[in-house]
Amino acid sequence: MKWVLTGILILAGILMVVVVIGALLPKQHVASRSVRVNASPEAVWSVITGPPAWRPDVKSYEELPAQDGHRMWRETDKHGQTITYEAVEASAPRRLVTKIADPKLPFGGTWTIEITPQAQGSSVSITENGEVYNPIFRFVSRFIMGHTASIDAYMKALQEKLNTEAKVPGV
Repeated sequence: MKWVLTGILILAGILMVVVVIGALLPKQHVASRSVRVNASPEAVWSVITGPPAWRPDVKSYEELPAQDGHRMWRETDKHGQTITYEAVEASAPRRLVTKIADPKLPFGGTWTIEITPQAQGSSVSITENGEVYNPIFRFVSRFIMGHTASIDAYMKALQEKLNTEAKVPGV
């Protein structure tokens, strides 16, 4: 019984430390990544503004009615988490700004995607202006997952989609 109580106290102590550190971290963060792809800005634009079937982390996708003239959609990931997004700015084929449009989530923010033509393809940059409201999630986002985890997965899938298509003869 003494070992069980000791184990519970240790776990509670660890949780307290995580909460305190998370509470001391800023709610807002900025993270950015860039990649080169073997596709024109128009081809990149077509992929990132179309259905996300190319992203392995997206299980389902649904277009929603526009609000205030902004495109809206909902994505469900492979873990069953559903997030609603809004395109707050779209300047084809150069700049797309999206935001999480669900205030009930423990996180939010925007992604600014900028597409720049290059000699052989395009450069794609994503800047996340994120907010993590829950101190435990803030700790996990900062020290375990990293603020760039979602951007990195997105960029990897984008490179695989566009670089594979660019190598197929006749495409």
